[in-house]
Amino acid sequence: MELQRVTIRTALRIDLSSDGDSTPAAAAMVGSAHLLGFSDEILLHILSHVPSTDLVVNVRHTCRKLAELCLDKSLTHTVLLEKDYEAREDQVKQLLKEIGREIQQLNMAGCYWLSGSTIEHVARCRSLVKVNLSGCHLTSLRLSKMLSALQHLRSLAIDVSPGFDAGQLSSECKATLSRVRELKQTLFTPSYGVVPCCTSLEKLLLYFEILDRTREGAILSGQLFVGQSNVPHYQNLRVFYARLAPGYINQEVVRLYLAVLSDRTPENLHAFLISVPGSFAESGATRNLLDSMARNVVLDALQLPKSWLNGSALLQHMKFSNPFYFSFSRCTLSGSHLIQHILNGGKDLRSLAGLNLSGCAHCLSPDSLLRRAEDDIDSGILETLVAACCNLRHLNLSAAHHHSSEGPGPHLCQLLARLCHLRSLSLPVCSVADSAPRADRKPAQPAMHAVPCGFGKKVRIGVQACPSPFSGQAGPQPSSVFWSLLKSLPFLERLELIGSNFSSAMPRNEPAIRNSLPPCSRAQSVGDAEVAAIGQLAFLRHLTLAQLPSILTGSGLVSIGLQCQQLQSLSLANLGMMGKVVYMSALSDMLKHCKRLKDLRLEQPYFSANTQFFQALSQCSALQRLCLVSRSGTLQPEAVLAFMARCLHVVVCHMFTGESLATCKSLQQTLLRSFQAERPALNVVIFPLLHEGLTDVIRDVPMVHLDEITLFKSRVAEEPPNLWW
Repeated sequence: MELQRVTIRTALRIDLSSDGDSTPAAAAMVGSAHLLGFSDEILLHILSHVPSTDLVVNVRHTCRKLAELCLDKSLTHTVLLEKDYEAREDQVKQLLKEIGREIQQLNMAGCYWLSGSTIEHVARCRSLVKVNLSGCHLTSLRLSKMLSALQHLRSLAIDVSPGFDAGQLSSECKATLSRVRELKQTLFTPSYGVVPCCTSLEKLLLYFEILDRTREGAILSGQLFVGQSNVPHYQNLRVFYARLAPGYINQEVVRLYLAVLSDRTPENLHAFLISVPGSFAESGATRNLLDSMARNVVLDALQLPKSWLNGSALLQHMKFSNPFYFSFSRCTLSGSHLIQHILNGGKDLRSLAGLNLSGCAHCLSPDSLLRRAEDDIDSGILETLVAACCNLRHLNLSAAHHHSSEGPGPHLCQLLARLCHLRSLSLPVCSVADSAPRADRKPAQPAMHAVPCGFGKKVRIGVQACPSPFSGQAGPQPSSVFWSLLKSLPFLERLELIGSNFSSAMPRNEPAIRNSLPPCSRAQSVGDAEVAAIGQLAFLRHLTLAQLPSILTGSGLVSIGLQCQQLQSLSLANLGMMGKVVYMSALSDMLKHCKRLKDLRLEQPYFSANTQFFQALSQCSALQRLCLVSRSGTLQPEAVLAFMARCLHVVVCHMFTGESLATCKSLQQTLLRSFQAERPALNVVIFPLLHEGLTDVIRDVPMVHLDEITLFKSRVAEEPPNLWW
């Protein structure tokens, strides 16, 4: 995107007084062709990759032809400002002023750096049908003023922050809300928000981010204010989704939302999803709700808290029709129950697009009561699942030990290779091991200058060969089950390999974790050669590697950097031996090739963020967000400053290391003082990882960054596909 943006802005430097039919000599040149000689259809496609603010503020003023094209309905119907970190206040105001009446869909999610007075200009977009303002600064009065002017609005996403007062909403605002059919509401305070005003709701998405205590330490109550609202209106509801951050108060508030559902379950409800970390005890109201759902509704998407499903016969009574998403994350669901009650004995489930079985330790074994974590899976259960759900696009099997037998049955990777439609996949590291480790098998030592095998590339004479990504180990030949799996999934866009015992040192709303569980013994068989095999995935955009203890040199990372040219986000955690960073050289070589990388999250004890690292990282010209988590790690302030000066697009710099509080504060203040003016979206947090004040510091991080890069989590099949926007 940035490369296209620079190319177009450079190519379109035509004097404003020039006529749209200017001579070839005056027209912009791209190679030997005149840019303005292309057809309108091609030019519109090119312009669709340019940020909307650039189209209106810059490109539109280059010549008459582009002035007309930039106002084409295909470019002004939908405006996306989400993650346009370079959009400034004046540019956004000008954009909304000049094309506001043409905009029907507007996404400003995560524009935390824009002031409330700028957000008010959304009221100019009187034809708006859909608007996403999650993460934007909005008071009750500003929201009322804005919505009063948007009479055509049908889809709305907002935050409800402390101080929100529904009593300040005008009658015109409530009239607009009464016509809204889709609402996404992120709650930072106990409140119904605008839900009671939305009497026509068909889709309700709730994100509970309420902290248990204030900054001063006062304990918050989950009780909603009396008279704040009447009962929410759910009679037309088709989709109910709730995601809770850790904390008892979030559970208290969501119960109040569910209580209304338990009184009368909507007849048209077809998707019911509640994502809760930890336990969430059933109540009489929730039991009534589930019983009513089992009797009266037919679902096509389901996710429930694990405590509601564990030991329950609920799934036996639920009715499903053409389901597209299931999540049973962390449930003690056995393979027998999975086949009988979810897969209907192996019947056709071709409609299923997403399946989340993360943390389901027993889902691939017939009996959950008798199985130990290290026992082998029953390949027959997985084979039934693969055959029934042949069109799966998103599958999550992480956070469990899924060990394939050394017997004659097919390996887990061989079975998953049949899911040719997969676009995202999350697996535990131990599941891709060829076989159980043997005591007499010693790890091979790396041969750093061996020629890579398996990619079919010839060695050019006179060109220096890169270090072997296979490091002298048995390279990822077709006999390797993991190599074969990836070869069968050439269009995979997201891959996660996460150790079954891995836990991040930075949990949500809690102090940093000082100790971690040892990796699974099977994971010892997965090393540099398996990582190098990932290089086959030419369309890979997002990669997570966590808790791979047998990384010897990290040479497989170089293969990924060379081959996976579409890579946009990279998360690495606890690679190799815990007491030593063994892959710094390989990581530096890898980063030199990652020209499209936007997000880098690195979690590694004893990591030294030194000049070598930041010089390599500076070659990632598209980088926008960096998060470094390192217990007992160090950093060089001068190297950080030089990196930020070279990488002009970086707007997030989060570093949690073993440095002193004084060093961290000094560096943070210097970065903000040096770069905040030219980067309005800049968010810098540098803080000691094990400091007791870490939780208070984390709460100030914009939610878009906290959720997407600061905190570690598996993202495959986390939510149903196309849940919003």
